[in-house]
Amino acid sequence: MHPLAARLLANLAPLRNAPTWYIAYSGGLDSTVLLHLLASLAREQALPRLVALHVHHGLQMPADAWPAHCSRICHGLGVPLQVLRVTVEPGASLEQGARNARYGAFSRCLQPDELLLTAQHRDDQAETLLFRLLRGAGVRGLAGMPAQRRLGAGWLVRPLLDCPRSALLEYAQAQQLDWVEDPSNADTGLSRNYLRHTVLPSVHARWPQASAALARSAGHLGEALELLDSLAEEDLQAARSPAPFAWLPLPSLALAPLRALSPARQRNALQHWLAAFTRLPDSRHWAGWDALRDAPDPANAVWRLTDGELRAGAGRIWWLAGPWLQVPGAPSGGLLPGNGQVEWQGPPGSQAAEVRYRQGGESIDVPGRGQRDLKRLLNESGLPSFVRSRLPLLFCDGRLQAVANLPSLCQSGWQMKWMPPTNAQCLS
Repeated sequence: MHPLAARLLANLAPLRNAPTWYIAYSGGLDSTVLLHLLASLAREQALPRLVALHVHHGLQMPADAWPAHCSRICHGLGVPLQVLRVTVEPGASLEQGARNARYGAFSRCLQPDELLLTAQHRDDQAETLLFRLLRGAGVRGLAGMPAQRRLGAGWLVRPLLDCPRSALLEYAQAQQLDWVEDPSNADTGLSRNYLRHTVLPSVHARWPQASAALARSAGHLGEALELLDSLAEEDLQAARSPAPFAWLPLPSLALAPLRALSPARQRNALQHWLAAFTRLPDSRHWAGWDALRDAPDPANAVWRLTDGELRAGAGRIWWLAGPWLQVPGAPSGGLLPGNGQVEWQGPPGSQAAEVRYRQGGESIDVPGRGQRDLKRLLNESGLPSFVRSRLPLLFCDGRLQAVANLPSLCQSGWQMKWMPPTNAQCLS
């Protein structure tokens, strides 16, 4: 068995019970080597089902011919191929936009416990560390690419991360493999290409083992990150106390336990918690957390991040994304466009009711207290302000009869249950 194949097989040994191994196959050198190695091993070993995934970004004309190339190679190796066509959203970085589209497509393919295998190698790890170091990344960024991490319902695995690129090139040449060259890889106007073609060759000329040393440093920082994550979990335990509104399907943390931590431990805990929801802010944007934490009026406090925002309310911080960042459409019966669903019941003989949202000035008769202003009643309930504009109200004959999910604000015989949207979808 070829040494590279033996190392690959050893790295994947704990993962051979996965139902499917998907291979991220661009058609380039690295992914072609990974595909060939796995297809060859599958003829000798009992491996999970292999499926190649090729993402077509549609960003350059030469790429239009790559799906046909990938199909030909996969057919020759007996590996089924799926071509995933994506649209790259415009943004400040074309590289980041393409990466987001690519991994989004990969994520949608993965079922529980399935693996996506990618061909990043030791030189890629060194390049990543240097790139992030020059951008002023912290320990989380300088830990580099993990050997495996969650992706959608499955896992992203990099089984060649401890192999130098020279070993992949040597294998490809010995096996006379056919691969495509992406013209954009030669564009040194892109930061990573500049590092790869200009900076790292000079570094290697002076320190031949630089890539190995940088990758080793990334490993040390990865261990440090594990310790910081463990500390974050300890610090988050108290902040993960149950929220006062169990029907509100939003991630949240209690503010008081966070405020009791040092600023450094606050940032560490929040980085760990936010990593599941959004790309993390760099050091220049952490002032947004300070402003949210110390806001004299929590109702108007917000910290906007790449993929959503944090709001304060009811002594907690709440993560909002997806439909929670959009203005909901007008209610239509029991349907609330962009705002979940609602159900209600009235007393026998009650006439047709109408669902509305707050306009201001509403009042409701509270037993033992008489007619009371709804705004003041919601203030007393402690309901976060960002929920109040979405809160369904039930009117009958122009009179407010029920406020969703707040039984104390429902007239006798009236009930109203609201199922709010999650962060990920428009309907619960």
